[in-house]
Order: sequence, then C-alpha cells, then structure tokens
Amino acid sequence: MTVRQAANVLDLLEFFARRGQPATLAEVSAAFGWPRSSTFNILTTLAERGFLYEPRPRAGYYPSPRWMALAQQIAAAEPLPDFARPLIETLSDETGETAAIVAPAGTQTVFLDVVESPASIRYFAQAGHRLPIHASSSGRAILAQCPKKERLALYRRIDFQRHSDTTPLTPDDVETKLAEEMARGWHSSFAEFSPDLAGVALPLPVGERRLSIVIAGPMFRMQDRMAEIAAMVSDAVRTMAIG
Repeated sequence: MTVRQAANVLDLLEFFARRGQPATLAEVSAAFGWPRSSTFNILTTLAERGFLYEPRPRAGYYPSPRWMALAQQIAAAEPLPDFARPLIETLSDETGETAAIVAPAGTQTVFLDVVESPASIRYFAQAGHRLPIHASSSGRAILAQCPKKERLALYRRIDFQRHSDTTPLTPDDVETKLAEEMARGWHSSFAEFSPDLAGVALPLPVGERRLSIVIAGPMFRMQDRMAEIAAMVSDAVRTMAIG
C-alpha cells in the first residue's frame, strides 16, 4: 500500500535530484500535474520545517542541507561494516562487473552501496536502487537467511507479477528456487526482473542484519561465468570478514 502524501515528498526529492536547480511552485505543479493548492501545501510545509529553502528571491525552492545532515546521522548510527566498501571495490575490479551490498526493504531489496563496472555496457545502479525480493538473486540471498515461517508471511504481501519468462510467480516457485540455490551455495538470476541482466549473490550476514552481496551484469558476459564469479565472491567475503 502506498501512502500518497509520503510518495509525493519522495517524488519531489527525486525531481530535484534530476533537475539540479531550484523550481518554482508553478514548475513543480506542472512537472507532476499536482493542483497548485496541493503543491503549495507540500512546498510550504517542507520549507517551514527547514527541508526546502529559496536560494534567490523568487527563483523557487531547493532542498536544504538538512536532508544530508539527517542522512549522515542515520547512516552513522547503522553503518556498514568497515570491510563492505573495499569488498565490493575488489569484486567489481576482479569480475569487471557491478558489485553491490543489498538489504531487505519490505517486499523489495534496496542497494546500500554500489561500485559500477567500468565497462561501457554494464548494470547501472546506485544506492537506493530497488528490486523485488523474490525475483532477484540478491533478494533470495536475503530470503535464505529468514526462517521459512517468516518467508511465507512475506509472500502474502508480494504482488507476483510476470516481468519475464523466468520470473517466479508463486511462493512455491520461490521456495523451489531457494532450495536449489541454497543446496548449490549461491543464488542466481537471469532476466527475472531486468531484461538481459544476470546476477550472482551470496548472503552477507553482519550480526543480526541480513545483507547480501551481488555481482550483476549483462547476460552475454555473465552467463558462462556464474560459478566462477560465485567462487570469487565466496572467497572475497571470507577473506575480508576474517581480515
């Protein structure tokens, strides 16, 4: 279920990130098709709370540094382990593909940190990127860390949509894939959600946190290297965690 008022605020933040400059009430209203009265209420509320400011008179609104200050405080309270960033940097360099640390977010996963492949054809992603938890290798590497009772409760909240011929469409489909992948020791996906993209993921448990690490790239480069990449990830995780 989406709460529209909350979604509007988040959409507004993404709008400013893309735009990279202030916007007037009229420009925001036109960009989203919002009524001017609703746009006025959102902008003035955020401005009164210090989340928007006016860099120049009558030039429009822009997000204030308060967002960053809060984000830094939040991140400092729940940091990734020290080895996380070097780990994905190493794996991206060794595999030539995009590497990321992933966490659960309801029925989705969210990328916490990403190192993109240097290749011109690559998996484009950044922190905050989301994927369905059931239809991605990174998601199933997280589901594998959950008790089955917890997984079954989560499945009841998932909207099982077909994104491709390989998308799991039922809880039984997901459980079958999980069983196969857990027996093999690593998780994989082939265009389950994103066309022509493949992924290899392993669990990355850190204390009580359920994280995963994924290597993702175009299928034409990944498909013959899945086991090799999985072994590289497993070795790197073990080495970094111990070191």
